Amino acid sequence: MSVKVCKFGGTSMAAGNVIKSVKKIVESDSERKYVVVSAPGKRYSNDTKLTDILYACHTALISGEDFKGCFEPVKARFRAIVKELGMDFDIESVLNQTEERIKKEESEDFTASRGEYLSARVTAEYFGAKFIDAENVIFFAPDGTLDEAKTYPAILAAVKGVKLAVFPGFYGTGADGRIKTFSRGGSDISGAVVARAVSASLYENWTDVSGFLACDPRIVENPKNIKNISYKELRELSYMGANVLHSESIFPVRKANIPIQIKNTFRPEDAGTSIFPINRYRPDGRLVTGIAGKKNFTVIFIEKSLMNSEVGFISKVLQVVTREGVSVEHIPSGIDTMSLVIESSALEGGVLERVLQDIKNAVSPDTLRVIENVALIATVGHGMSSSVGTSARLFSAIAAAGINVKMIDQGSSEINIIVGVGNDDYEKCIKAVYREFFR
Repeated sequence: MSVKVCKFGGTSMAAGNVIKSVKKIVESDSERKYVVVSAPGKRYSNDTKLTDILYACHTALISGEDFKGCFEPVKARFRAIVKELGMDFDIESVLNQTEERIKKEESEDFTASRGEYLSARVTAEYFGAKFIDAENVIFFAPDGTLDEAKTYPAILAAVKGVKLAVFPGFYGTGADGRIKTFSRGGSDISGAVVARAVSASLYENWTDVSGFLACDPRIVENPKNIKNISYKELRELSYMGANVLHSESIFPVRKANIPIQIKNTFRPEDAGTSIFPINRYRPDGRLVTGIAGKKNFTVIFIEKSLMNSEVGFISKVLQVVTREGVSVEHIPSGIDTMSLVIESSALEGGVLERVLQDIKNAVSPDTLRVIENVALIATVGHGMSSSVGTSARLFSAIAAAGINVKMIDQGSSEINIIVGVGNDDYEKCIKAVYREFFR
């Protein structure tokens, strides 16, 4: 029998009345056997996510401030959820035990993970399901990556003979035996890991939106929904800021050819967005699938005559940024030129000045120039690689909007074209590209 893994995001766990809806969703399909939950999110616009409160609790604990007072809102939140659910559950004992262990561990990762832990404890009790602590089944290798050889068999053993199980997302056990978390939003990864372990037929990711939109609705009013998308397209769009789903969550399920479906907890009848491996992906005929972007990049432009004939030139430049621990987003290049595109925040605190001086010392460029306040915009779609004139349409639309392009980079897969424009032109550029390909 096929099984589905359902991950419910923070908004789905925010209050008792929403958790009641989550239970109805799970019970409406007998194939939904394994549930992964996040910590409670915002109940209203100016509310605070529980994970942010827990990070503040850790800061209070290690600085000798009022940890007990800081942790009280966490207790109050779960007391309210249990009361709203009408449960006969001794949440007070669980909260007190959690508080004591946080003080004993004195670990930021452990403290931050308790939102998911408590959320899963309450959900499992309310569902009448088995609670499986991620601490016992998800493991990290010494380099911080998922220890697949240890994790997948542990999950499979834990669910054997279990009709319905609830896992906390976001964390597992590190190589040192202590709790370790994924990056923020990592419950998406936890859900994908469980789906891979149990060979799920589908990984459902339930959130507060009805799937992916073709671009940011804060920029373009009522953008079109994306019904089908490939893993590759999703990876490109997520990386460039389309943050419905954690960009790393596709890797576990992609290896097993498990599709993902993004669904709306508050509108379960909506079709959502289906994400497929390339061998199961069926394009809907649209040239461009989506548009996404991010602001605040810095471009370091390097020019040197006969650069192409100088062995190791690019390697020497990259060694400079590597020594500073700086990640390079893109490296557009020509015969005698290359550019390093880097998030501006990574070059603060004197890092930019050191990088520039070290590049001068390493390769003696003819020209070394810095362009700041650059926004990157990615236009993504499998249809682009097989269609003549896509680039012409893209750049004509940008030119017609009076926008100056500072950088162009096309991926070797030919499913994306990235342009760099000034931060001030970011919204205008996205609107222009959307109009060209969707309106």
